[in-house]
Amino acid sequence: MSSIQIPRGTQDILPGESEKWQWVEQIAKDICSAYQYKEIRTPIFEHTELFQRGVGDSTDIVQKEMYTFKDRGDRSITLRPEGTASVVRSFVSHKMHGLPDQPVKLYYLGPMFRYERPQAGRFRQFVQFGVEALGSDDPAIDAEVISLAMNIYKKAGLKNIKLVINSLGDPESRTAYREALVNHFKDGIHEFCTDCQNRLEKNPLRILDCKKDRDHSLMKSAPSILDFLNENSSNYFRMVQNYLTQLDIPFEVDPNLVRGLDYYNHTAFEIMSNAEGFGAITTLCGGGRYNGLVEDLGGPETSGIGFAFSIERLLAAIEAEGLDIEFTKPLDCYFIVLGEKAKEKVVKVLQDIRLNGISAEMDYLNRKMKAQMKAANRLQAKQVVIVGDEELDRGVAVLKNMESGEQKEVEWNKLFDEIKSVM
Repeated sequence: MSSIQIPRGTQDILPGESEKWQWVEQIAKDICSAYQYKEIRTPIFEHTELFQRGVGDSTDIVQKEMYTFKDRGDRSITLRPEGTASVVRSFVSHKMHGLPDQPVKLYYLGPMFRYERPQAGRFRQFVQFGVEALGSDDPAIDAEVISLAMNIYKKAGLKNIKLVINSLGDPESRTAYREALVNHFKDGIHEFCTDCQNRLEKNPLRILDCKKDRDHSLMKSAPSILDFLNENSSNYFRMVQNYLTQLDIPFEVDPNLVRGLDYYNHTAFEIMSNAEGFGAITTLCGGGRYNGLVEDLGGPETSGIGFAFSIERLLAAIEAEGLDIEFTKPLDCYFIVLGEKAKEKVVKVLQDIRLNGISAEMDYLNRKMKAQMKAANRLQAKQVVIVGDEELDRGVAVLKNMESGEQKEVEWNKLFDEIKSVM
């Protein structure tokens, strides 16, 4: 019988690799804690309508990439393709807009699902980390969210990164720009891909994000959103840039930067990797401000800003920069057990020291002492405790310091203290 293979676009994260994931995830959590962002956990599946309304019918995510199915109650259910819609749905459901502390600052971490062509750093099931700040129109919160993202990458050791920002303007500015884009592209849209032809009327800003037609002459001559910003939008964008300057965060302004989801306006940003060999797709993180999503999902008028990135892409950037980070932790203590009576004694001692915060292991294969010592070396054990029937009869164990090679007999009731004293 043939073995069952893993589904395409997914991966097993094995011991030795999972520690790297835990390391970068903890960095993100620690920085969120410093910024007073709290964790939120939402369901892995939601009603399909949430993403149709929250992400947008005209997006590739909704049109092509969602894992959607009917449940036993004939309800349309979708595995979440991104985190923002679920977080905002929860914000509305639990009336967080009424909490005394505003803005509500949240972060999430978990698997997302998109049916797209697997490639380096992109999977059909991927782990996304994201942040949402809901309830403030202050451009300072935009700068805070951007700085939080940048500091996660810096804390992870990345040096070859750059921040790119743009403004999509308020609804008035965006409407004027939308009309200008339609007029600019309509006569030559037949030369573009089918997706762009469909986007012309539904969401023309997304034409600028097309990878297939990015070298087309009409792309290069397209009007800039910055020329269509009204006074309010221009002032907002200028203040965001001022705050980033105050935070010593370098940035580039790219008028062609748009976000792929329908609900964004004002600030949009991406963090990219400049590391050699990282790949053609350099974006690590994307985010921006949205001032209509809460209302679209049944809540009161509430603005928000957030970002998201995949853990896979962050780990790929770390590898591309050749960062030498030690993820494994040495074992505190390995018990070499010789004989069944000794094992009965060690099982209880092993549990006691583990529950006191000491990492410990013992042999479960009844191997000879030499083989057990090799196992201790593979696990980088700092200390080894040797217990045989003879030591058991005398109420002692042999404690060996693996770095110095020194060993001594220790009474059972003093073993814990001796192990701890050299940690």
